Amino acid sequence: MNTLEFIKECQEKVFSGNHISVDDAKKLLDVPEEYLKDLARCANEITRDFNGDKVDVEQLNNIKKNACSEDCTFCGQSAFFDTGIESYQLPEPEDVVIKAQKAKEEGAESYCLVAAWREPSTKDFQKVCKIITEINEKVGISVECSLGFLTIEQAKKLKELKVKRYNHNLETAKSKFSEICTTHTYEDRLKTLGIARDAGLELCTGGIIGLGETREQRLELTLELARLYPEEVTINILVPVPGTPLELQTDLPNSEIVRMFSVIRFLLPESVIKISGGRETNLDDSGEELLQSGANGIITAGYLTMGGNEAEKDRKLIEKIGLKA
Repeated sequence: MNTLEFIKECQEKVFSGNHISVDDAKKLLDVPEEYLKDLARCANEITRDFNGDKVDVEQLNNIKKNACSEDCTFCGQSAFFDTGIESYQLPEPEDVVIKAQKAKEEGAESYCLVAAWREPSTKDFQKVCKIITEINEKVGISVECSLGFLTIEQAKKLKELKVKRYNHNLETAKSKFSEICTTHTYEDRLKTLGIARDAGLELCTGGIIGLGETREQRLELTLELARLYPEEVTINILVPVPGTPLELQTDLPNSEIVRMFSVIRFLLPESVIKISGGRETNLDDSGEELLQSGANGIITAGYLTMGGNEAEKDRKLIEKIGLKA
């Protein structure tokens, strides 16, 4: 069987409702360069078959910025590194409502509240709940949260407030994790995802590629995501932040990024696969190719510590390639 026949055979397994094997996933990730467009095309066909032509568009609000207690080596918000990034604490609910309303008017389907801390204190969690309540009452956009580690009681409260999805990234492969963070463990992150799932929240999880991991470690992360089967996968592409240990990290080739997104789609045909931070700076086309290689979601209008494309620019990008924002 030649490589193209193998890719098509894997695609047929997915179309027939079966899972590809670990060995299949490894072979797909390692296809020769001349078959990469075939891999991407087949991933795109899976995306369209299971998810249609709609692109999931999300906006973020970094509601508590900087001075995080964790030492994640990629993060400009860690208190361990001097990055010169501004700091601020939780805003008033009315300030967040204004931004959520703007996001809705710009076409965002979901609005994710993100906070830079290990876990919310009781007082801060109550403030976040007040913000969510105000958004629900005054805006009516789907709210998602990324608030670090949670207790089961906190997760249940978010569900009660109609939060749809909880984001908690694995960041990287388990075998790489201790090089990236020492203040908590990979198992801590898995535990939080389990708590969110047990509370009835949908899961959003993923990681960052380009941290110096090997292709085999990207496969390791991908297989863990497939095991969790989250409703949404979010993949960031490292943008090195001056002052962090990874400030001199070299960029991943675009071909490696395409491989990653394509293979995730074979493993998770029904999930939203979202191109997140770094797409505007690491990709030649802000994500056009990836939206035709397995991805079906983007974050627009900026990220946690850096700007992004304006919402209107992203809308035009999506329509240009025949998809729907």
